[in-house]
Amino acid sequence: MKSRYFASLLAIALAGCAAAAQQRRPRMESPSAPAAPGATSAARPASPNPEAAEPYPKGDPALGEPVVTHHTITLNGRAWAYTATAGTLPIYVVENHERKLEAHMFFVAYTLDNEASPNRRPLTFSYNGGPGAASLYVHIGGFGPRRIAMLPTGMQPAPPYHMVDNDQTWLPFTDLVFVDAVGTGYSRAVSPEMLRRASGVEGDYEAFGEFIRMYLERYNRLTSPLFLAGESYGTFRSAGLAGYLFNHGIALNGVMLLSSVLNLQTLNYAPGNDLPYVLYLPTLAASAWYHHKLPPDLQRLPLTEVVKQAEAWAIPDYQEALDQGDALQGAAREQALTQLARFTGLSKQYLDQRNLRVNTAQFMTELLRDQGQIVGRYDSRMVGYNRNPGDPFPDYDPSDAAVGPTFTEMFLNYVRNELDYKSDILYYSLGGGIDRWNWNAEGFGGGYADASTLLESAMAKNQYMKLFVAEGYYDLATPFFEAQYSIKHLFLPPPVRNSVTVGHYEVGHMIYLEESARIKLAKDAEAFITAASRTQ
Repeated sequence: MKSRYFASLLAIALAGCAAAAQQRRPRMESPSAPAAPGATSAARPASPNPEAAEPYPKGDPALGEPVVTHHTITLNGRAWAYTATAGTLPIYVVENHERKLEAHMFFVAYTLDNEASPNRRPLTFSYNGGPGAASLYVHIGGFGPRRIAMLPTGMQPAPPYHMVDNDQTWLPFTDLVFVDAVGTGYSRAVSPEMLRRASGVEGDYEAFGEFIRMYLERYNRLTSPLFLAGESYGTFRSAGLAGYLFNHGIALNGVMLLSSVLNLQTLNYAPGNDLPYVLYLPTLAASAWYHHKLPPDLQRLPLTEVVKQAEAWAIPDYQEALDQGDALQGAAREQALTQLARFTGLSKQYLDQRNLRVNTAQFMTELLRDQGQIVGRYDSRMVGYNRNPGDPFPDYDPSDAAVGPTFTEMFLNYVRNELDYKSDILYYSLGGGIDRWNWNAEGFGGGYADASTLLESAMAKNQYMKLFVAEGYYDLATPFFEAQYSIKHLFLPPPVRNSVTVGHYEVGHMIYLEESARIKLAKDAEAFITAASRTQ
């Protein structure tokens, strides 16, 4: 059996574990794996993962005060002194009118020194997704003052790996707090029962909300302009967390969604749900264009024009064709097949056999089958080889394998030797530490988990809050057209709708890995945070 590539269709930033692997037979999840997205009625297992709630050993730094170190980074000839704080905050919940300790959440915070009004500087809380991913990817891959040295293309270099100063760190325009969700990184629940509580949409909102509240109070940041920057499932978290925080007395200045998914219906290739095929189409077109698989008239166009044409056909023409089901016959079917082949680079015969419906795994293996190659899911520009070239499913994700081994190794070395945080517990970088995920959440309503309604409510209540959406053209995990679709369905009044900014990048899921995209993203983030921090 292949590794279970779609056990979670949500994009974990750099998901390389078995819990996010492709299957070719019906899914059989292990009790500790994240639940697949879909119906919000997914049940929790009878018993949670006891190892993920293993207590910190005596003397572990998590049980003491956070570790503080001081550093300097030189950017464009200017030296910036900053303080790094690494440790945990205790997270409490209220049950039956009794306050109980739920977990310790690990964080690394960076604050600039020598600021005239440090408690007025913008402050950004950042995290990855999964569910089940720690925050190390956005931390030492993207925005922190130190990052892994990657090749300019975003590929990993030859080992041994090393860290460098991050010329594109966000620290000059915002202080940063990188947070690990309960059950990820060094964050731990105090018991299996508390882990079960935290391993779900509602529990995740509560834990992050409590962490942010405690951090703001303990570190005197209640008067700072506040921002959230989540990636992948972290965008789903941010959408709901914005409303949760507002309802608990904390208003945000802005939310940044990086490679976003807000409505799981848009990603779930379920029988009777054709929406993902429609929303993935522009990404398939971009990927085919990159690999020179489109017809000549499209191939010579710039990428943005190809995408524009694919979007215009996807909605409404492709959507209406799929809506007809098996009633689509004759000339209408032939026309739809011709257009779908035109935008995907796949043969009409193949598409006809699939009833005009090709999922991500099929596209990954079919696009370059004539060359014996497969394309990446997290970045479709990257290619690899199946052990059996005729296999209809990919053996692995080449874009995962291209960068996967570096992050955990380098993060542990960094926190131990540069931040002086020395813990001996297992660091859960991706999967293994959480319980089976519970997709139920108040306010979702229908059969799919949908955080867009929570984001809509948050923006309606806090009309000063700005939204920035960053998407990669070659991301086959969270397609950029999904973000556009979800944002259009927020049904915001015009003044609030004007608070939404969208940035597109010619990269994959992890926008910041490639040097040119990391530079553009940092500039876009600075412009967004600076504008959203201004007083009215």
